[in-house]
Amino acid sequence: MQMGLSFGEVLGDLLSEKNMSQKQLAEALSIPSSTLSNYFQNTREPNFATLKRLADYFGVTADYLLDHRAGPAASHQEDEFLRILRSLDKDRRELFLQIGKLLLAQTDASGNG
Repeated sequence: MQMGLSFGEVLGDLLSEKNMSQKQLAEALSIPSSTLSNYFQNTREPNFATLKRLADYFGVTADYLLDHRAGPAASHQEDEFLRILRSLDKDRRELFLQIGKLLLAQTDASGNG
């Protein structure tokens, strides 16, 4: 069984996406910087209330933060696609979908699957 991303890795990816520092995130959520640093280093885990605050702040689910899939998503990458799709407005969602269909058609036409 393949191990997924650690909590610290997922949190780090989200932080990088927002071009934020750990200190900025700590201030935004009123979490001590040392506590947040432990999350990134995977030496400490947040309690449920903090996990919910982090999920709300980044616009993701707690399952996403924990890299946990109970449903049909097969990988963190699939979860990432869904997260991106859900964060787009209606017009950009349609564009995202059309690009995906174009890539799929190109893959089918070339015989590489």
